[in-house]
Amino acid sequence: MQYMILIYDDPAVLGGMSAEERQAFMGEYFAYSEGLRQAGVYVDGAPLESAQAATTVRVRDGKQLVSDGPFAETREVLGGYYVIDCDTLDAALDHASRCPSARIGSIEVRPVMVIPATT
Repeated sequence: MQYMILIYDDPAVLGGMSAEERQAFMGEYFAYSEGLRQAGVYVDGAPLESAQAATTVRVRDGKQLVSDGPFAETREVLGGYYVIDCDTLDAALDHASRCPSARIGSIEVRPVMVIPATT
């Protein structure tokens, strides 16, 4: 089963790191990504631009409403994701717990819904 690992960080924490600390933190991410690949569970993953680069779209009464910024104003923002393929939720949680941002933010693990093909 595939699981999405959603990475939420507090930009203030990341912004408070020195250049050396940020570089070391990114090094941890490169090692984490490589560990997922070596474990054979890596499917996809990418960091996201900052929440300030987000655009939110809503449709109300048939009209498109577009606003700058993220969907919700929260302290922690979605910073990236991984898609992994694991046999069990416990295995996915184990991989998620090793994500560097688990120490400074939160990691949401959610099964990817399988939609049967129609013929």
